[in-house]
Amino acid sequence: MSSSDIFIGETIGTAILILLGGGVCAAVTLKASKARNAGWLAITFGWGFAVLTAVYTSAPLSGAHLNPAVTLALAIKDDDWSNVPVYWAGQLLGAAIGAALVWVAYYGQFHAHLTDKEIVGGPGAQSTEAKAVEAQEAGAGPVLGVFSTGPEVRVVWQNLATEIIGTVVLVLAVLTQGLNDKGNGLGILGALVTALVVVSIGLSLGGPTGYAINPARDLGPRIVHALLPLPNKGGSDWSYAWIPVVGPLIGGAIAAGIYNVAFA
Repeated sequence: MSSSDIFIGETIGTAILILLGGGVCAAVTLKASKARNAGWLAITFGWGFAVLTAVYTSAPLSGAHLNPAVTLALAIKDDDWSNVPVYWAGQLLGAAIGAALVWVAYYGQFHAHLTDKEIVGGPGAQSTEAKAVEAQEAGAGPVLGVFSTGPEVRVVWQNLATEIIGTVVLVLAVLTQGLNDKGNGLGILGALVTALVVVSIGLSLGGPTGYAINPARDLGPRIVHALLPLPNKGGSDWSYAWIPVVGPLIGGAIAAGIYNVAFA
């Protein structure tokens, strides 16, 4: 496959991944959304279906890595680094595009949510305001969770370990099944299994940090959150932002090492 195919496939696929994954977060979070308060099950299955759709769409072009940790693991496994920058560039751009599309699709809901005094503070605000103030003090605005992840309890080593562990599980699943014939990404037959693995990780390991398990998934939308003209949006929590980037990359490298020792 050519570099242009890889870049286009990863851009389109990651944009779909974030549009649908971030979209379910917006649907569950934002005021005036019909799905508001649908809960964690809706989010985990929404992300799983997002992975399924994105892989089916992009696999014919790029092999559907959709995740810098997967790309890194495959480069280590095959000792082929030639296309890593192209994959990473497409993934980051696609994640940013997907996040921007979530904002477009939920424009009215973002405005209603971020101008609600009970959410952003003001007369009559009670427990919800207190939560918003706590988030602001931690550097995270009231809708940042639509775009990127954040910990429920800030313990750096634990947050990092959680992202590493979740990513090891994901990448091992990718490496041991569903590789296409050329061995450079997820094939069509691996899409469903991988989607279910993402649901499983979300249900079992997503509670502490929101399970980024994908550096582009977190960094691209976080940049978009910082740039969008959202009223009362608060901070983008840059002090935490390195964890969902570094953790998954470490996890991907560990998974590739395990694969090369145990399965190759």
